[in-house]
Amino acid sequence: MRKLLDSLYSASAWLAGLFMIGVLLMVLLTIFSRLLGFSAPGTDAYAGYAMAGAGFMALASTLKKGEHIRVTLLLGALKGGAHRALEVAALAIAVALSGFLAFYSSRLVWQSWEIDDVSMGMDATPLWIPQLFMALGTLVFFIAFCDELILELLGRRQPRVVEDAHHE
Repeated sequence: MRKLLDSLYSASAWLAGLFMIGVLLMVLLTIFSRLLGFSAPGTDAYAGYAMAGAGFMALASTLKKGEHIRVTLLLGALKGGAHRALEVAALAIAVALSGFLAFYSSRLVWQSWEIDDVSMGMDATPLWIPQLFMALGTLVFFIAFCDELILELLGRRQPRVVEDAHHE
């Protein structure tokens, strides 16, 4: 199971990277279209979709690598059972919130598909397509938080180093 989950987080990170390349390509296409005098409508919208896809697809991998911003002032002061209780409570809240986000993101995709919602630009992109990557990203994020909570409850979660901002 661990290997499957780690592969899921890796795949999500790779997709985020591909979306960042998509942003680059859209920006370059916009620049070259202006320089060479041809029209490339919709590139701004597609760059935005790719940027959103990159952000959402990177959430789980960033969490699992311990790169999300955490307020550790209180955690650093607590020891033993109090520290663990706060970690469990914070992770349980994060599971609930990320679960709501995944649910409502998925529901938005479904609704956009059902009503044939399209972008307002000239390209008239079906909105469920870019929204799908938001929903997938939030679902993997939810899975990652569940994974973290289970690891914490089992006592197998890797401790995060509490860094002092003054020591660089």
